[in-house]
Amino acid sequence: MSINANSMEKLIERFIRYVQINTRSDENSKTCPSTPGQMTLANMLATEMTEMGLQDVSVDENGYVMATLPANMDKDVPVIGFLAHMDTSPDMKSEQVNPKVVEHTGKAIKLNSNENIVLSPLEFPVMNNYIGQKLIVTDGTTLLGSDDKAGIAEIMCAMEYLNAHPEIKHGAVRVGFTPDEEIGRGADRFDVKKFSASFAYTVDGGALGELEYENFNAARAKITIQGLNVHPGYAKNKMKNSMLIAMELNNMLPSFEVPEHTEGYEGFFHLTDFTGTVENTTITYIIRDHDRKQFDKKKDLLIKIVDHLNLKYGARTVKLTLVDQYYNMKEKIEPVFHIVELARKAITGIGVTPKTIPVRGGTDGSRLSFMGLPCPNLFTGGHNFHSRFEFIPVKSMEKAVETIVKIVEMNAADR
Repeated sequence: MSINANSMEKLIERFIRYVQINTRSDENSKTCPSTPGQMTLANMLATEMTEMGLQDVSVDENGYVMATLPANMDKDVPVIGFLAHMDTSPDMKSEQVNPKVVEHTGKAIKLNSNENIVLSPLEFPVMNNYIGQKLIVTDGTTLLGSDDKAGIAEIMCAMEYLNAHPEIKHGAVRVGFTPDEEIGRGADRFDVKKFSASFAYTVDGGALGELEYENFNAARAKITIQGLNVHPGYAKNKMKNSMLIAMELNNMLPSFEVPEHTEGYEGFFHLTDFTGTVENTTITYIIRDHDRKQFDKKKDLLIKIVDHLNLKYGARTVKLTLVDQYYNMKEKIEPVFHIVELARKAITGIGVTPKTIPVRGGTDGSRLSFMGLPCPNLFTGGHNFHSRFEFIPVKSMEKAVETIVKIVEMNAADR
């Protein structure tokens, strides 16, 4: 299939409309979804799916959206699902997103003249892959939100296309949109039984052709340090500066096992927050590794460092709270590897070379795979996620839609 011009315009229109809704998630919120904009988008998507003819459309009290594209054939075909998340990263402003479509000539793109913010191929050489194509970019003051509103728009466009083209025979297709993926809660209240799919794909990946079925094992470490503040003029042998102890702890971790020095299958410790005074300091890390043994070693190292500092400064000086967040879905995908092969064939079938790479992060699919719903990850086409320099090529979005349609078609044809 090839998306016609009208469908492509609707794809762009959907995406731009979705990203203008502020769905930035909030890890400090106790509600689900964590922010009201996500429920606004959930209800909008439910209305649109009802209008396009999907069935069993629902939005539950937690903001989870589900719907069904009914089968149009009698053949017994496994139910397939497609998922994307509605929230955007809390790490970057997402209020008043002002996207624009530009033609990439190979030169730097001026995002914001007033603040002289430029998206340059010198800084982001991957832009050279898209010379002559239309890119959707920000105005340089917010993220774009293609993670994962591109996935939402692509799924919506694919369902609308399939519904309008009954000559493409397919089994039942389930659609799901989740809240709060960016803060690690996307699968918390997802009802796998209600979703009732044999397998699914998250449409939450990056560049054109990417296909992922491996992700990090992940943990979060919160460390609180109790110091002792006394007048600095009389502090000798009395003061315990909690910030300096925190710095000492950080310096005991491997200096090159950090995000800015790792790639591929290499794991890391990532310091995400440091708040302190002489008396009290709190630091937070995320710990990541694809290999479970290396993941466990990283956690053990942090525990040993904390134990050492408590021996040095006193037993109750440093407190560690270490929580596993999710695990590498590879162990759940390998027994049903045909679903990866199906996606690979579909990507090849639309004229794109598949790029099977490990996710250097996590998706809802990683946790859902452990909840009984095997769920590899498909590309959206986006680049520079969580950044004011985020962009997405329109042609890559089109190819993502074609991939979804092709997977649905081949899932029925292969049975």
